[in-house]
Formats: sequence, C-alpha cells, structure tokens
Amino acid sequence: MPNTTTQDVQEQIFSTIRKGQEVTLDALKTWVESVQSVTAKIPSVDLPFADRLPKPSDVVASTYSFAEQLLSIQKKFADEVLEVTSPLIPGEDSKSAK
Repeated sequence: MPNTTTQDVQEQIFSTIRKGQEVTLDALKTWVESVQSVTAKIPSVDLPFADRLPKPSDVVASTYSFAEQLLSIQKKFADEVLEVTSPLIPGEDSKSAK
C-alpha cells in the first residue's frame, strides 16, 4: 500500500487531470454548439461503407478493454518478478523461486 505522501501526490495528479478534463469538455461543448449552428445549413453527404464502420463508443470500449487486459497481465508479470527476486531483497523472507 502506498504511503501517505505517495497517496497525496497521486490525488493531486488525479485532481489536476479531472480539472483538465472538465475544461476540455466545456470547450468541446462550446465548439459543438458553434459547429452545429454552421452545419445545419450544409447538406449532408453519404460516405460509402460508413455503415460498416464501428461506432465510436465501441472503439473506446474495445480500446479500454484491451488496455485493462494489458495492465492486468503486466501486473501479474511484475508480481511474479518480485516473487522470484524476493530472496535478493534485503529484509524480505527467503522464499524459494517457483
């Protein structure tokens, strides 16, 4: 478990990221409103094969699912590395490598 200082730094980082995200979303909302006022006057264009493209929400979900799986296997690997190298870490109980 991280110590209090590490937790404080992590919370500050998360807070800064959330504030940046809020500013970005506000800017995007303003931009969308501006674009909508202009594009309402422009005729729509059909793109060939557009119906075969994945929905943006599906792309985001798939990408984050992949990232979660990747982080999970990387964490498992890091835990295994720690287990194997624990006999070399001062103060750690000597455990035989599996």
